[in-house]
Amino acid sequence: MNAVFAELEPRPVWAHFATLCAIPRPSKHEAALRQHLLAWARALNLQARVDAAGNLILEKPASPGCGGLPGVVLQGHLDMVCQKNAGTAHDFHRDSIRPVLRDGWLAAEDTTLGADNGIGVALALAALEDPELVHPPLEVLLTVDEEAGMGGARALAPGTLSGRSLINLDTEEWGEFYLGCAGGMDVEATRPCTREAMPEGFSYARIAVSGLLGGHSGIDIHRGRGNAIRLLLDALDALAARLSARILSLEGGTARNAIPREAVATVALPVMRAGELPALLDTLLADWKLRLAGCDDGVRLDCTRLAGTGDRPLRAADQSALLNFLRNAPNGVARMSDAFPGVVESSDSLGVLRLDGERLRAVFMVRSLHDSEAHMLARRIGDMAAAHGFSAEEIGPYPGWSPNPASPLLGLARRAYRGAFGQDARLQVIHAGLECGLLARSHPGLDMLSFGPDIRGAHAPGERVDIASVGRCWVLLKALLAALAEPATGQDQ
Repeated sequence: MNAVFAELEPRPVWAHFATLCAIPRPSKHEAALRQHLLAWARALNLQARVDAAGNLILEKPASPGCGGLPGVVLQGHLDMVCQKNAGTAHDFHRDSIRPVLRDGWLAAEDTTLGADNGIGVALALAALEDPELVHPPLEVLLTVDEEAGMGGARALAPGTLSGRSLINLDTEEWGEFYLGCAGGMDVEATRPCTREAMPEGFSYARIAVSGLLGGHSGIDIHRGRGNAIRLLLDALDALAARLSARILSLEGGTARNAIPREAVATVALPVMRAGELPALLDTLLADWKLRLAGCDDGVRLDCTRLAGTGDRPLRAADQSALLNFLRNAPNGVARMSDAFPGVVESSDSLGVLRLDGERLRAVFMVRSLHDSEAHMLARRIGDMAAAHGFSAEEIGPYPGWSPNPASPLLGLARRAYRGAFGQDARLQVIHAGLECGLLARSHPGLDMLSFGPDIRGAHAPGERVDIASVGRCWVLLKALLAALAEPATGQDQ
């Protein structure tokens, strides 16, 4: 175990999180972790199985006297978002996460930490392991592929779960009970691009945007942070208009559900205009620093002169279509919620852009608290794409989770929170996508809520979790399970 975990409390939770840090778990590559947890569960004589989608389901019998009560499901996902700073030598398929302690927080300095959703998984595993915990029949559902499209939850077969209440442990603001979330989908826009011979008298440069905070494209979309892809496209548009620059290569972002922090392009521009490049880039950067002051102060715009490149430039018409579509497509908050003040209702984020040979690919992530509005926003992007010669496809739509303020589980959780902490929890919906909507589709009638510790910077390097809030989550989880184990509560369910 990494030494940073040695003194952290509650120890059972942190011991499990240490295991999650030690075993690589990118989306679609959770097999090693799943196999480890299968062996661990069977050593504890827990029922353990893997479904056809690769989800892990673990079962623990009820505490003595609680066997006739309705069961409860604890739910999280095994995979994590894998992001690292440029120049960081970390292989997410081979290397362990290396957390550090910093002022009451556990953090990863140059990579994501995986507290999203590793802490939730660790809480559920600790509940399975605790011999003194009082609880009804307990199931733990640990899904796969959540961060890359919710594939595990999407493929969960009806009837897999027998519990009637579900506690999702995948939110990131302590003191809040979440009772609803956004649904959404990806919109993938592609376009063939023709390249042509390089004209004579051109020089070459690499243009890179970096230094941005990035973050979760749902939770952080309203914070005004810079999108590296959009900033780079603005720069390329200015270079094309003023210096007749031609695009040779272009890429930005590595995860569809993260606000891109870095983007880079190589360009060719007439030798006679090359001397104007530094001043133009300085002007652009100064404007960005003003626009992003207070929310993304570290933005950088770097230029490296190149002796040459093997790439040929895009045809002028293709370059124009690329810039006109992607610079003007919606990006960011589309609408704030009237029903939940301060909560984003609909948004989209341009998360990934690649120019591979003669094919351009752009991926937008669309989210909304209302499924119809998510489809409307996706169609708007698709219509703009079509107008510029792109083909657009809606991929992996998933439903939102509709709030139920009258939920019996919520009422019980609020009483447990008040009893444990002497104050009331706040109620909220989240603009991120939780698996609850898909679980409600395969298991209608499940009574669900979600809570979790304070996590900051999810989906970006520097992700951190507040240590004290993890302890409070453990206290609350034990209190809520004990309340669910009371006979009167079971009858009400």
